[in-house]
Amino acid sequence: MGRFGLVVFDIDGTLIDSIGDLATAVNALLAERGAGPLSTRAVAGMVGEGARLLVERAMAAANLDGSAAEALPRFLEIYEGLLPGETRPYEGIPETLDVLGRRARLAVLTNKPTEASLKLLDALGLMPFFAEVIGGDGPFPRKPAPDGLLHLASNAGVLPAGTVLVGDSTIDVLTAHAAGTAACIARYGFGQVTFDETRLRGDELEAACPHDLPALLQG
Repeated sequence: MGRFGLVVFDIDGTLIDSIGDLATAVNALLAERGAGPLSTRAVAGMVGEGARLLVERAMAAANLDGSAAEALPRFLEIYEGLLPGETRPYEGIPETLDVLGRRARLAVLTNKPTEASLKLLDALGLMPFFAEVIGGDGPFPRKPAPDGLLHLASNAGVLPAGTVLVGDSTIDVLTAHAAGTAACIARYGFGQVTFDETRLRGDELEAACPHDLPALLQG
């Protein structure tokens, strides 16, 4: 085994560069409601805590009244209709997963809806690498609650200390802290737009690109 017996990945901004399609879907929703578009960078700063909060933030930024809960099904319909669209794995992700999967169990923990997560992982050829995928509308509270991460560790028969969560956002780091696992920051991901450096403890691992991950997590 490598340094960690279980490696858990976030999806958006960690495994895949999905911000283009997310921004397209957000702006299509806003256009239907008579609002102008948001920049891709602005949308990037809204991603990470689930689709409902993404819609809520986008509507607020566009000065739209109305319920995010009511608008959410339409957003998901638009977004899932685009997939896989322009979304692609980050360069080096398939090779990295292949290397890591030889020495550790791999899983996914995301606040992204489960159906969209599975659809993308399958379409992009990543699904075979993962033993388990937990989405934001699954049976556990969304990150940064530690429940899903602890469940994955328990199912893998790995202690939290032998588990690492790889993600690009502050939410991922806080989830790892809460669960007592290691955290590895995907510095290449678009979650860095709003990353809160003040929440770091100093013991986090950092990957500048996916190719860094095998040495970091197996050393």
